Amino acid sequence: MGVSEALEPKKVFRFFEEICHIPHGSGNVDKLSDYLVSFAKDRGLYCRQDEMKNVIISKEASPGYENAEGIILQGHMDMVAVKKPGCDIDMKTQGLKPRVEGDYIYAENTSLGGDDGIAVAYALAILDDNSLPHPHLDVVITVDEEVGMDGAKALDLSDVKGSRLLNLDSEEEGYFLAGCAGGASVKHILETEWENRTGTAYTCKICGLLGGHSGGEIHKERGNANSLMGRFLQELSAVTQIGICWLEGGLADNAIPREAVLKFVVSEKESELEQAVRAFEKVLQAEFSTKDPGVKIEMAKQESVSCPCLRTDCAEKVKNLLFLMPNGVQAMSADMHGLVQTSLNNGIMKLGEKEFTVVTSVRSSVDSEKRTLLTKIKTLTEVLGGTVEVTGDYPGWTYRKKSPFRDLCVKVYEEMYGKKPVIQAIHAGVECGILLQKRPDLDCISLGPDMKDIHTTEEKLSISSTKRVWEYVCRVLAQK
Repeated sequence: MGVSEALEPKKVFRFFEEICHIPHGSGNVDKLSDYLVSFAKDRGLYCRQDEMKNVIISKEASPGYENAEGIILQGHMDMVAVKKPGCDIDMKTQGLKPRVEGDYIYAENTSLGGDDGIAVAYALAILDDNSLPHPHLDVVITVDEEVGMDGAKALDLSDVKGSRLLNLDSEEEGYFLAGCAGGASVKHILETEWENRTGTAYTCKICGLLGGHSGGEIHKERGNANSLMGRFLQELSAVTQIGICWLEGGLADNAIPREAVLKFVVSEKESELEQAVRAFEKVLQAEFSTKDPGVKIEMAKQESVSCPCLRTDCAEKVKNLLFLMPNGVQAMSADMHGLVQTSLNNGIMKLGEKEFTVVTSVRSSVDSEKRTLLTKIKTLTEVLGGTVEVTGDYPGWTYRKKSPFRDLCVKVYEEMYGKKPVIQAIHAGVECGILLQKRPDLDCISLGPDMKDIHTTEEKLSISSTKRVWEYVCRVLAQK
């Protein structure tokens, strides 16, 4: 018996659990995409799967709704696939292990993929239920949203009839999104050369950070392990010269990294260096006592080793790139209180045999600020002798004062709950901006159930909120 069998709405959670059992991290969605195609074929529904593995499924209007304006239900099938240290699940080949605790469903030792598996589950449950009244429906499920919205960019909407788009990729019930930031992913590359070093080896790990979504939680100013590693290297180099032999941190450019690991060799001043490590740990704990109370530096020592280390000039460039690279909130909106306008997140760093790379996620609701920030960090890398690759550049979604579909959604919400929803723009990206470039006639709104700590191993989806949002979406579909 599945863990979701006792949960309501039954069909939504049944499909959600089936999705959890299919590996579907970004870039690894073939099986889930094929599952959606089989679902449609088994029910005699129109279905198109493109080369990217995006899937469009259509269902004719129920009796009495033939003349109603069609609705597009939209979400993405890929998830940020991360796991706790020591977890033996291979997220490329194995499914998740969903569990229920109180009002929440989560995945054991991994991220859950509620972002955006719940949108897919909602859509399948609606398509599977012939008793629900609705206009013509187009279900649009994209791929690789979490790594640059590449699926949406490649999507052909020529066979999509609807013009009202309900994006189900939001994480706070009662908040309707009507605008979002644009963004891009930037890979910074420094070439590396190596030399043999002999001395005492240390492994230091900055860990215990909360992490989070680089759009939805960047305003909380939590510690970024990769950026803190830049400061750490600066502190160590002030004591003595170290030989860097290993350096990595972060799992996704759009997730604030929770851990970063440094392995190095030193031939003198070991006692002073160890004192510097503990002193810097106290500095971090003081700075982040409220934002990241669990931050710490784990240190292990290994006597007398000889191993390849970065050549001194290469190590200096690596240190300077991490230390000088901006991170976090760069500007707040003057028009919408509390909205982050521009930010970046140093999400992944990796020291390889031939190069050191840092991948950052840049976001802004003002295109000129996004371009300026991209130029700034590109210039920094080039000054240090490196190169830059920009991918996944996508537009923002500009708020529209007139939106009949948004007005309808607000009206239905007020009728059901006796209060208005909050209409807002967000700093995180959703695919509406890209889809609007293809179909400027689309009238878009984005909403979803309550989720916590998306893109992390603490991700949770509220069961009761999932039920309420289901009932709300069904009521919206029933409007003529």
